[in-house]
Amino acid sequence: MNFDITLYGDFMIKEFLEVGQIVGTHGVRGEMRFNPWADGPEFVKQFKTFYYDDNGEKSIKVLSVRPHGNVAIVKLEGIDTVEKASALRNKVLYIRRDDAKIKEGSYFISELIGCDVFDADTPEACYGVLSDVSETGANDVWHITKDGKEYLIPAIPSVVINVDVAANRVEIRPLRGIFDDEN
Repeated sequence: MNFDITLYGDFMIKEFLEVGQIVGTHGVRGEMRFNPWADGPEFVKQFKTFYYDDNGEKSIKVLSVRPHGNVAIVKLEGIDTVEKASALRNKVLYIRRDDAKIKEGSYFISELIGCDVFDADTPEACYGVLSDVSETGANDVWHITKDGKEYLIPAIPSVVINVDVAANRVEIRPLRGIFDDEN
């Protein structure tokens, strides 16, 4: 099998990304409760295939997905008993990145983590590395780490000016006071 991993400098855009985890069974016919690592359970409805690994060697056909609260109820081909479904509990599933339809200006968290964060107005000024993303409801909060210190910035349009995951670069215009101890 040929795997497409796009390499930009030292940064790779992965072809297969984690989409969520099977957290339990639902009923007796092989349906499973699936915790999507996305904006919500609706996101996983677009996929016809999931993968058991991050290199796409083992795939499984998706027969149905329906939102159920904050999880999705998933039915996969060949999983037709509660015992087969139970055997997949805690299994992380993957998607092919190219199969995902996301809004322009949206990014996968796994692609943002590790990006270098620079000042939008002084491009050579590096604030650190984007090390984590917290989803707060109103807006995401990006964690930027530099020299063992962590800074939190809101991921809002007035702060995040440019994102180029292919170049492993984010440019921000931070709110006053966040990086004051840097000067």
